[in-house]
Amino acid sequence: MFLDVVFFLAGAVLDLLWWAVLLAVVIQLLIQFGILDTRNRLVWTVSDFLYRVTEPLFGRVRRVIPNFGALDLSPLVVLLGITACQLLLGAIRNYLLLGGMYF
Repeated sequence: MFLDVVFFLAGAVLDLLWWAVLLAVVIQLLIQFGILDTRNRLVWTVSDFLYRVTEPLFGRVRRVIPNFGALDLSPLVVLLGITACQLLLGAIRNYLLLGGMYF
């Protein structure tokens, strides 16, 4: 029962983080192309929140991958990492279920 809650919460956090990364990329593209204006308080608040949530992950990835100029691949690497963590979480849960250590 307790492990169900742990696996659910871990999966939910990973799902929310995946969507935050995707929304951060879309909003930044819309701002760069001039479709959204950061002088709008709502746009600024949402983009600032998403920046604060995702930039620590992007910054760590940017230090590792090579610089491709104007092309930023760090969101793609972060999304792949989140998906890998989701798959690993499912594999651990299945391993515990099959091993009889978790009911």
